[in-house]
Amino acid sequence: MNEFSDSDHQFMALAMEEAERAASLGEVPVGAVVVLDGEIIALECNRQITLNDPSAHAEVLALRKAGQMLDNYRLPDCELFVTLEPCTMCCGTLVHARVKRLVFATTEPKAGAVTSTSSALENPALNHRVMWQQGLMAEESAQLLRHFFKSRRDSKA
Repeated sequence: MNEFSDSDHQFMALAMEEAERAASLGEVPVGAVVVLDGEIIALECNRQITLNDPSAHAEVLALRKAGQMLDNYRLPDCELFVTLEPCTMCCGTLVHARVKRLVFATTEPKAGAVTSTSSALENPALNHRVMWQQGLMAEESAQLLRHFFKSRRDSKA
């Protein structure tokens, strides 16, 4: 399943806007959008530094907000669009929330747990399977990340 719908593109574009918001806050530029039946339930960006919270990844914050909006910690019909491959913590959150589908833009070679460092969503011991796709707006997301980290390196020089 490599094809993306027009609405997938729209949701990922919103996640990119959230990633840009994260960058403007001095956070690693990652954005996430939770969607239910084609409707946006939650938008969030990375805020670990802002909130002094190591778990404040865009994915976790968006899923928390969606749970509050839906008054349920289970999100079985929801989809998550995120600009960077989720880490192990975020993959665990996706499984525990019973998210239906994940779409991520670019891989994260150092900490990504969907394909890069492990296959966390494919573990046969897990009681839920998250469908996932990668590559939607991958170059745009990778470029934003490269620019962010280059700016940080340049400011330290």
